[in-house]
Amino acid sequence: MTDDHKDRGAGTTALTRHLQQLLQRVRALDLRRPLFWNGLLTTFWVIFAVLDFTTGGWRTVAGNRNAPESVVLLMSVAFSAPLLWRRSRPTAVLVFMTPFALINVWTGALVQAAYLQEIVVFNIALRLPMRALARAGALVTVPLAVGSVRFPHNWDLLFVPHLWAFALAALLGIVVRTRKDYTEALVDRAHRLEFERDQQARLAAATERTRIAREMHDIIGHNLSVITGLADGGAYAAAKSPDRAAQALEAISTTSRQALTELRRLLGVLRDHPAEADRTPQPTLDDMDALLTGVRTAGLPVRLSVRGTPPPSPPTAGRQLTVYRVVQEALTNTLKHGGTDPSLAAEVTLTYRAKELEALITDTGTTRDGPEGGGQGITGMCERASLYDGTLEAGPLPTQATATAPATAGWQVRLRLPLEDTPS
Repeated sequence: MTDDHKDRGAGTTALTRHLQQLLQRVRALDLRRPLFWNGLLTTFWVIFAVLDFTTGGWRTVAGNRNAPESVVLLMSVAFSAPLLWRRSRPTAVLVFMTPFALINVWTGALVQAAYLQEIVVFNIALRLPMRALARAGALVTVPLAVGSVRFPHNWDLLFVPHLWAFALAALLGIVVRTRKDYTEALVDRAHRLEFERDQQARLAAATERTRIAREMHDIIGHNLSVITGLADGGAYAAAKSPDRAAQALEAISTTSRQALTELRRLLGVLRDHPAEADRTPQPTLDDMDALLTGVRTAGLPVRLSVRGTPPPSPPTAGRQLTVYRVVQEALTNTLKHGGTDPSLAAEVTLTYRAKELEALITDTGTTRDGPEGGGQGITGMCERASLYDGTLEAGPLPTQATATAPATAGWQVRLRLPLEDTPS
């Protein structure tokens, strides 16, 4: 491409940009002061119509140059002044112009101001239903048909130009209306998408707050229960066995640091720079032994049993975390409600089935309130299970007294978790 072509292309682009900016300013002025803009355009067309009369320009195309000048002036004003209401009452304006259109063709004056009817037609096509445009077509063509009958030798000069002008005005109004509707639809869709995005963000934030609250409940509740158990045991052993007391204090220190580390990792993602947060993986079933070791250190004997054959592919990270947290919460409740009963013990049984993993946590502690008691622990466990279409049951152990042994109290938590997502 030569430099001359490049300069021409750049000049055309600059001209197009200038025209677009000019149109935007005109639209902005129209939106701010519609009455001023309507009055300005109406004044322009009135001046144009009156000048056509005073300069005698109407006689160059008139079929009858001897038409009364007073009638010609009246028609010039009648075709231009009502344009002030072309937006608010376009149909009424066109009906008002129709008698003057009949006078125009009947007298043969054929003033140029009659073409101003097409401005009204444009506004009808832009703002009113299509049936209104059809009625406007009848109002425009009926006077033209009358004029063609009265002056048959000039029918092509009278009927055809006005018909083409009507068709162009109607088509332009339809195109502008279609583009306007399309733009409004895009704007409305953008607003709806923005609203849906904000709504999804709020829902995601609420879900994240719930998840964080659940994790903090599990971390703080479990570790504080362990620390409380260690402190009670250390205080009991301080007088008789200083070595055992020192071990309890050391375990309290270790558990406290572990709890602080987990809290820092959890709350780190809430900082302004989440990339700097600790990304240590969430607990899995492989961490079950470490969990039970901490519980045993707190003074609760607990045994782990695994039944069935684990699947070739381990459960998803979310399912493993759910099982871990349910076991943690159940043992924490045992420590919390078990009291100082020396016979207190617990057992965790993981059972693998074809399509299900079951975790059963039982203890020999005292009977306590169920989910209806108002605690958040069992509610949180149920919510975790429901995330993966699982079920959770919590309640007293079904024990029966015999002739040789009385009925013993106890509690059980049973979690059933599908190993695969349920098809939707």
